[in-house]
Parts: sequence; structure tokens; C-alpha cells
Amino acid sequence: MDAPVLAVDGVSKQFQTVTAVDRLSFHVERGEIFALLGPNGAGKSTTVRMLVNILRPDSGSIRWAINGRAGQPRPEDVGYLPEDRGLYKDQPILRTLTYFGALRGMDRKAAARSAEAWLERVGLRDRAKEKLDALSKGNQQKVQFVASILHNPPFAILDEPFSGLDPVNQELFVDMIRGLRDQGTTILMNAHQMNLVERLADRMLLINKGRAVLYGSIGEIRTQVAVGSKLSLTVRGECDLAPLRSHPAVADVETEGAAVHVLARAGASLSDLLRFAAAQYDIAEVHSERMSLHDIFVRAVSGGVAAQEEQV
Repeated sequence: MDAPVLAVDGVSKQFQTVTAVDRLSFHVERGEIFALLGPNGAGKSTTVRMLVNILRPDSGSIRWAINGRAGQPRPEDVGYLPEDRGLYKDQPILRTLTYFGALRGMDRKAAARSAEAWLERVGLRDRAKEKLDALSKGNQQKVQFVASILHNPPFAILDEPFSGLDPVNQELFVDMIRGLRDQGTTILMNAHQMNLVERLADRMLLINKGRAVLYGSIGEIRTQVAVGSKLSLTVRGECDLAPLRSHPAVADVETEGAAVHVLARAGASLSDLLRFAAAQYDIAEVHSERMSLHDIFVRAVSGGVAAQEEQV
């Protein structure tokens, strides 16, 4: 197996009495989309800032091997879409993008051509001479995205790429991120839109309070959570949920009005579980679904999953 493009080993970062990142370890393979997830304040932004050398870790190591070259990446090696936007709002869009391309080693003419092609793709070619502050928040996000990848970097770090986008433009970004991966760019992304992350990411790391909670592919994470599917029942009348909660195939039970949501353990037979529930309650409606990444995320950060001591 090739060496990882990025290997983070036991990294910690503390600000006075607050430990923002606590002995975090993970790696990113060449050509994959890797998602870094967690609630607000989990340590994601601190981790990203250490990756791009804005902050230095107090302990642990961060090792890069882009295109087989070890050591700190060059400016042209990494495209970085920061959470805090950093473009010049009072300058024409095309001039700004050309400037950022040149900062990453591109010839100015090549940077302008790449910027024009990307602006065409995101539907802003006819606004290239306008200033950034004339655009909506969503269109500004498009320009910021273009600035981060117009030099065709081998590695891209996308911090909240879907911020400010409506559903149509979220789909555009999904297509563009997949396209980058398909042309060979390795991507590390951080996003709160769990449904989009689930569609995009090959592997992911969920952190909470600076520590790793879940790590791997979505299938591996479902195994770690030990929850497979969710059975939703609409129950008539009052019901005692104690028998259901104590059933060996049940990981958890949640209620929402007349709805009872049963989280089944991985590998459990939903048909057997439904027969048991039908014998206990007057069920008006039932449907089942695989536990989504959103459900897993909520369960993990609310205390349903313990932090991992080590990561692969």
C-alpha cells in the first residue's frame, strides 16, 4: 500500500486551560474524499489550521507525502478553502482570482484562463469584471471555491464548502468536488450537511471535544456504533416502552409524539423486532430505514458513543 498523503499522529493543541485537540490521529489516502466532522467547538477548525501551518501542534506529528515528496507542502501543492473568507471584496473578481493563481505558482495568463473556465462552470463568467462585494453570499462562496482550486492542486482542504449555498448550488458543488476527486485531487473536507457528506466521503473522522469518536468508512462507522437500522412506529394510545427498550436487538428507543423510533443493533432482524413490537402495541403505521450519518452524528455527540483511544 502507498504511504498516506497525510498522516496525523497523536496531535494535541491547547489554548490556556482549554484542550482544543486531544491526541488526534488519522490518515488520508491518495485520491480519496476524507470528511472531518464534529459539532461546533469540537476542534475541527483548529485541526485544519494545524494542517495548513497556521497553528503549530503542542505535541504529535503531521506528515505530508504529496506526489511522493515528503515535507511541508509547497503553496501549489494544496488548495485551501478557509472557513473565514479571505478574498478582496473591493477588487474585480477575475483580477482577484488571477492574483491568487499567481500566488500558487501559475503564470498570470494561465491563471486568468483557468479562472475564466471555472467562472463559466459556476455560472459567473458574465460577472468577472464585477467586485466581489456585489455578489450574493452564495456567489461569493463560488468565487472563494474557485480561488482555492483553480491551480489544480493535488490536495484540497475544503472548510465548510456548502456554506451559504441553496440546494441547487449544493448539488453543483457535489458534482465539482466529485470531479476534482475523479481527476486525481485528494480532498479533506469539513461540512455540517450530513446528507451531502454521506454521498461524497470515502472515509470520515468524527471528533467531539477534541477527541476522535468514530473513524472509517460509513459501513465501518455503522459497525462501531453497533446500530444498523431505524424502525419508526406510529402507536395508538398509551404504551409502556420498557419491554421494547429491554429487547436484546434494540440499541435505543426515542419518542416523538405518537411516533416511536427504534434503533436496532447491527445485524438485528427487523422482521423479528417488528413481530415483537406488534405483539406489545397497537401499531397504526411502520417504516424502516438504514441509520443515516445524521442519526449517527447526533447519537455520537450526545453521548451514545464513547471516544476512541486510538485511531488507525
